[in-house]
Amino acid sequence: MSPDILALVAITLVGATVNGALGYGFSSLTVPVALLFYTNRILNPALVLVEVVLNAHVLWTNRTGVLSVWRRVLPIVIGLLPGVAVGTWLVYRVEPDWIKFITYATLAPLILVQAAGIRRPIRSERSAGFVLGTGVGVLYSVTTISGPPLALLFNNQGYTKQDFRAGLGFVRLAESSLTATAYVSVGLITTESLGLIPFIVPSILIGIPLGAFIIRRMSSETFRRIVMSFDAWIVAFGMGTVLAGLGLVAAPAAYLPMAVIGGLDLWLLRRYFARLRVAARGAEASPISPPY
Repeated sequence: MSPDILALVAITLVGATVNGALGYGFSSLTVPVALLFYTNRILNPALVLVEVVLNAHVLWTNRTGVLSVWRRVLPIVIGLLPGVAVGTWLVYRVEPDWIKFITYATLAPLILVQAAGIRRPIRSERSAGFVLGTGVGVLYSVTTISGPPLALLFNNQGYTKQDFRAGLGFVRLAESSLTATAYVSVGLITTESLGLIPFIVPSILIGIPLGAFIIRRMSSETFRRIVMSFDAWIVAFGMGTVLAGLGLVAAPAAYLPMAVIGGLDLWLLRRYFARLRVAARGAEASPISPPY
C-alpha cells in the first residue's frame, strides 16, 4: 500500500470507531486528515457512497425513535435540496485548494462551539430547520461533514439519546443519498474515487463495533470531548497547510491559526476536566441519607 492509502485506512478506522460510539463523527474525523492527501473531488464521492450504507445502518439501528422525530427533522431534509445542489456545483467548479480552505475554515468554529458546550434552544424550530438544512446541504456536499451542526441543534433542542441518534440517521441518510445522486449527475463519481472504497469498508466493519464496545465502558461526553480536541488540532494544522499552499500567508505565519485554535482547545479541555473534578468532589461530599 502507498502511504496515502495507509493513512486513509488508519483515519477511517478511527472515524468509524467514533461513529460507532457516538452515532456520528466518521467524516468529521476522516476528512480533515484525508484532505492532506486527496482533493475533495476524489475523496468526497468515495465517502458519500460509503455513508449512504453507514447512515442506513444507523437509522435502522435506531428505527424505534423515527416516529417521534421525523416531523421535527423534515424541514431540515427539505432544506437539504437546494443546499446539496449549490454545494455540488462548488465542488465541481471551484479549485480543490480553495474547497479545502472552506472546509477547514467552516469546521474550526463548529468544533470550538461544541467543545465550549454552548446551547441556545431555538423557539421557531421549523423555520430554523429549513435554513439549517440548506446550510447543512451545502456543507455536506462540499465536505461530507454535517455531524457538528446537527449535533449542536439536536443538543440545543433537548433530544433524548434515542431521538438524537434517530434524527441524525434520518437526516444523514437523506443528505448522503441526495449528494450521491447529485455527484452522479455531474460526473464526480470516477474510477479513482471508487478505487478508495475497498480500503475504507474494512475500517468501518472493524471500527463500528469497536466504538460501540468502547462507549459502554466510559463517559460518552468525555469520549466526545477528547475526539473534538483531536479534531480541532487536525483542522488547525490543515488550515495552516492550505494557507501556505495557496500563498495567502507565508509559511511560519500560516500556522498562527493552529496556535490560536490549539490554545482555545486546551483551555476548553482544561475547563471541562476541572468541572468534572468539582462535580466528583461534590458527589463525594453529599451527605448519605439515613436508611429510615
